[in-house]
Amino acid sequence: MSDLIISVSGLRGIIGSSLTPDVAVRYLAAYAAELPPGPVVVARDGRESGPMIRDAVASALVGCGRQVMDAGVAATPTVGYFLKTIGAAGGVQISASHNPAPYNGIKLFSSEGRVLGPLDGGMVRDRFLSGSLNWRANDSLGHVTRCGDPHVDHLEAVLETVDLEAIRNAGFRVLLDSNHGAGGLLGLRLLEELGCEVVACGTIPDGKFEHPPEPTEENLTGIAQRLTRLGCDVGFCQDPDADRLALIDAAGCYIGEEYTVALCAMHRLAQHPGPIVINCATSGMTEWLAKKHRVPCIRSAVGEANVADAMLANRAVYGGEGNGGPIDPRVGLIRDSFVAMAQVLDLMAARRMTLAQLADQLPKLAIYKSKATLSAAQLPQVFQQLEQRFADAKVDRSDGLRLAWEDRWLLVRGSNTEPIVRFIAEAPSMATAQDLCAAASKITAAFAQSPA
Repeated sequence: MSDLIISVSGLRGIIGSSLTPDVAVRYLAAYAAELPPGPVVVARDGRESGPMIRDAVASALVGCGRQVMDAGVAATPTVGYFLKTIGAAGGVQISASHNPAPYNGIKLFSSEGRVLGPLDGGMVRDRFLSGSLNWRANDSLGHVTRCGDPHVDHLEAVLETVDLEAIRNAGFRVLLDSNHGAGGLLGLRLLEELGCEVVACGTIPDGKFEHPPEPTEENLTGIAQRLTRLGCDVGFCQDPDADRLALIDAAGCYIGEEYTVALCAMHRLAQHPGPIVINCATSGMTEWLAKKHRVPCIRSAVGEANVADAMLANRAVYGGEGNGGPIDPRVGLIRDSFVAMAQVLDLMAARRMTLAQLADQLPKLAIYKSKATLSAAQLPQVFQQLEQRFADAKVDRSDGLRLAWEDRWLLVRGSNTEPIVRFIAEAPSMATAQDLCAAASKITAAFAQSPA
């Protein structure tokens, strides 16, 4: 299982290698043992291995005495909303998110419709690794029930956050790229309810990806060309489990994922100013908006569970992560590409501006990322040297080391799954961001060459 990636909210691995039916069964038995009484919702994205993993997951839950509510193919945010609606004890999404087709994964939810946080997820992980499982006898096994439509309540909740009439009157022509993941099922319904003329790409959830699944600029070149050829106003590009959204403007320019949360926050803060939460690796565009509206912008550790915790603690009106995942507490405490689509269209309709014009209202910032090999044991020394090298920076050690100035920042974080350190920097120019990462890399290299 050397390439099985286990986090507090789930696991992912390569089908037939690190992720097998046996692994899925034991992992779900560990999860079931930590849940309160009640049914468990199970859903999947469109990957070809999804039905096989679903059967293993359902078998494990039945063997632990659980009622399984099979929601079929559904997006991650839909799973979160649906399980809250029916009062389930928890939920399981079978997806490897943006990983390539050979991968699949299992994401776990609490009864609150959120992905598991460090405490609960850590308990599941420890039980899985220890093999302490509780199987039921024949007379106390669970059973599987097929759900009705899991999308309808989520759809209504998203629609309630926008001016439906204004969007319909705008008559947008929208390209939706679901890349054969789970997002097309609700994505099409949502955009049609919003009165859009939809150009659908990959909305059949069969896992036959037409391009690499992560919605990056490089992977979406063909989609951008199609958008301009067909004269669309905007392109919405989802990852396979549809909790992330990348944007393309009418000229075929990749606006990207960092802008998704910023544009949604721009709209929400204009309507209802209040605290906002982003993680420590998210672009400062949202922070700039918060300053403009004179409201707090709180930065959490990376991970949507951490963002959600900080949103609750600070009574935030909005939040999200810069990987294209806005979190609107009116809908749920989970990243949601459907919230993003509806609210970006609402912003365009309200201001009567194109996506490109809206993006131009945000500060021009450049993000650069790199990494280096380093033992976790050497990180404290690296952090100490970096603090000394950048003594004029504001220091935050809540998640790795974050050094911030008025117009730029540098984040240095160790990986939780491999012996590497990641550098992320943002500045007004790409050259400055690259220089920050290069300086951090130079200091790191000195320790990488010495004994731990």
